[in-house]
Amino acid sequence: MRVHLCAVGRLRAGPEKVLVDDYATRFDRTGRALGLGPLTITEIEDRKGAGIEAEATLLMRALPDRARLIALDERGKTMASPAFAATLAGFRDDGASDLALVIGGADGLSAALRDRADLVLSLGSMVWPHMLARVMLAEQLYRAAAILAGTPYHRA
Repeated sequence: MRVHLCAVGRLRAGPEKVLVDDYATRFDRTGRALGLGPLTITEIEDRKGAGIEAEATLLMRALPDRARLIALDERGKTMASPAFAATLAGFRDDGASDLALVIGGADGLSAALRDRADLVLSLGSMVWPHMLARVMLAEQLYRAAAILAGTPYHRA
């Protein structure tokens, strides 16, 4: 199952980009044998003042046809890492060829995009800057692959 991380805005060169790239490489390496990956990252142009509906339209265009969708939103469900890993495995085992994870802009995601999602996921009750949310999501993707592979990375 190919995995797509679609986010509003650009992640500029710096420590956050280094971390996202590192976790994406780890995910690809670990997930390959599990039928997960590769991970592609699509950045949607952040059009100042266009609003969440315009961003939602651009995000929807970036999604592969028939992709399962996880929308990141502060009002979403929180999950432990093993449950997140099981969710990914479940999508894969149900025959999904693509999984898209979306991160909205500064104002979040449109209601229509959240409603279309198979899962609305929260990284916790605190609000995180988008660049850190990407790092955390990339790490959780790698952690999920490590859990499914039975590696010692996840020590819970």
